[in-house]
Amino acid sequence: MKNILHAFYVRPLTVSLIVALLTISTFAGPAEAMFIPAAPQGESTAVDSSTRVADLMKIQIALESKIISQRLMDYGLTPEETMARVNTLSDEQIHQLAAHTDSLQAGGDALSFIIGAVIVALLVVLLIYLVQGRIQIK
Repeated sequence: MKNILHAFYVRPLTVSLIVALLTISTFAGPAEAMFIPAAPQGESTAVDSSTRVADLMKIQIALESKIISQRLMDYGLTPEETMARVNTLSDEQIHQLAAHTDSLQAGGDALSFIIGAVIVALLVVLLIYLVQGRIQIK
């Protein structure tokens, strides 16, 4: 059978992949970020005291996590200062903050990173062996 490097589709496939990658990287815009406003304009919801207490407890639990508390300490905020600032927020702002604590996305774990790195390394080694002709696909 044929060596994979001499197959009729390898050169057009390589050229089309190079063109596609160059096109995508040329027209990709810069990464952008923006601040989320503390209180949306035009939206007002009445929050009673029991909801405020529940929301404050939810926020306090989120602030007590190791990652968030360490990050706040890196910014120079003690847990007491943080809760003092949270207590100065309005009822709507506290409710909105408590509602968004569930949607906080954590970073990936180390295991998935290691698995991904091993897969990429195996693919690179396989590609090197294919290019050098040590493995022939029949």
